[in-house]
Amino acid sequence: MERRRVDFREATGRLRLCVRTTLAFTGLVALCACRPAPQSAPAHADKVLRMVPQSDLEILDPVWTTALITQDHGYMIYDTLFGMDASGRVSPQMVETWDVSADKKIWTFTLRDGLEFHDGLPVTSDDVIASLQRWGQRDTMGRKLMSFVEGWEAVNARTFRLTLKEPYGLVLESFGKPGSNVPFIMPRRVAATPVSKQIDDTTGSGPFVFSKDQWRPGEKVVYLRNAKYRPRAEPASGTSGGKTVKVDRVEWVVIKDAQTAVNALAAGEVDLIEMPAYEQYPALESNAGIQMVEPNPIGAQFSLHFNHLAPPFNKETVRQAAMAALNQPAFLQTQVGIPGRYRTCFSVYPCSTPYFTTTGMDFIARPDVNRARQLLGESGYDGTPVVIMQPTDLAIIAKLPVVAAQLLRDAGFKVDMQSMDWQTLVSRRAKKDAWNIFLTGAGAEQVENPISNNMLSAACDKAFWGWACDAKLETLRDAFARAGDDQARKALAEQIQARAMEIGALVPLGEYVRGTAARRTVTGFVTGYFLVLWNLEKQ
Repeated sequence: MERRRVDFREATGRLRLCVRTTLAFTGLVALCACRPAPQSAPAHADKVLRMVPQSDLEILDPVWTTALITQDHGYMIYDTLFGMDASGRVSPQMVETWDVSADKKIWTFTLRDGLEFHDGLPVTSDDVIASLQRWGQRDTMGRKLMSFVEGWEAVNARTFRLTLKEPYGLVLESFGKPGSNVPFIMPRRVAATPVSKQIDDTTGSGPFVFSKDQWRPGEKVVYLRNAKYRPRAEPASGTSGGKTVKVDRVEWVVIKDAQTAVNALAAGEVDLIEMPAYEQYPALESNAGIQMVEPNPIGAQFSLHFNHLAPPFNKETVRQAAMAALNQPAFLQTQVGIPGRYRTCFSVYPCSTPYFTTTGMDFIARPDVNRARQLLGESGYDGTPVVIMQPTDLAIIAKLPVVAAQLLRDAGFKVDMQSMDWQTLVSRRAKKDAWNIFLTGAGAEQVENPISNNMLSAACDKAFWGWACDAKLETLRDAFARAGDDQARKALAEQIQARAMEIGALVPLGEYVRGTAARRTVTGFVTGYFLVLWNLEKQ
């Protein structure tokens, strides 16, 4: 199937929004330098890039969590075998050459010469194999690939071989997947860490070096240019091409208050805000010294997730009652509210990508509070409070739980919304008895097919947070992985969506474009899937 990606704005222009909204912005706080001057400016201040990240960084292991902030950290310090360019094409990154046998079961890869970890040791085949094996225990797409693997072999220091039990059509797509969990390559000694334990050694081979001794959780994260990094010759695109670093130092400055972050940007105390709150867009767009950049023009999806193990959502009928109560326009109007930056999309696959379908989306496309109340009554719901986790410091999704809480109360649920910072939420959602609902967002590149979309996994204890458990859905996903032609994959993608909606594996809540605010002195932004900091420079 031809990979056709459509810019979000272009697609929005072709699809009529289900609702029309207007926003009244009143009492905008004047943009002013109200924060104290930054501490101890480095020697080459013109080569220091300061960014307000989407949230604080506390978890450093990009295999242990799917949190985007940890993924961002991973792309700073690690590299990958393959990348994916802005058009969705998989391209070699650490790999120089590769070939596959006629029966499609033996894949041989040779690394680029001169790859080196931050500690000066060369990147070897043993490092690659160990990294992929650890990643394959955690990542949904990695697990699916590993179920086809017969064995690994380090042919020599730079060449390794993958042998499959049977042909698998997504080998390169798995190694080059841009979204969490990303198959970053680590030293073998680090990759030997059990997947149940977070790594504490941040040695990578990527374009930046993590300055662990300068890391101040809740305050600042520091990265230094890796002078030994050898970028590819191709232009940067998505997560592929030349990762050329043009600053000496990057600082993530943690500012949890949205208005304070905007004030700091206007005053020149920071250069970027990775994901400003939508209510700040009018003020940002009216400032001549600030530009709004869209690193991912094809957009992203909001989604809601049930804990399938804990009451009351351990019952399918209760999940269906909740789904019948949730409607996309309410979430999109409240969280985004800016026409042209959101649209309804009744599919688990992005509306602008090949597998988009509305099959099985009855609950989502036609929400009905009366139907929700009827289903809830039939389910035997006993009034168990629904614990919804709300991230207070992640502005791009912070309002979604508020909407969910009200819609579920209208349907007859008792709701306990508990506020916390995003890093606390990420840690808590790993506990199987500590919550009932959380909401999140994911880039279109992460959810565009049934294997890369980790939220569609129904592998019980090995599934995405919420631990959906359904043998039929997993059988369909296996069939998709084996399918040899686009027509068969398209049909299976429809069946997978229908089954996922039947069991309430997730609830898609519509699509949105997330922008980055930057001073106009910053140039070189790479178009693709999310903000990357290589190729950027300050004029």
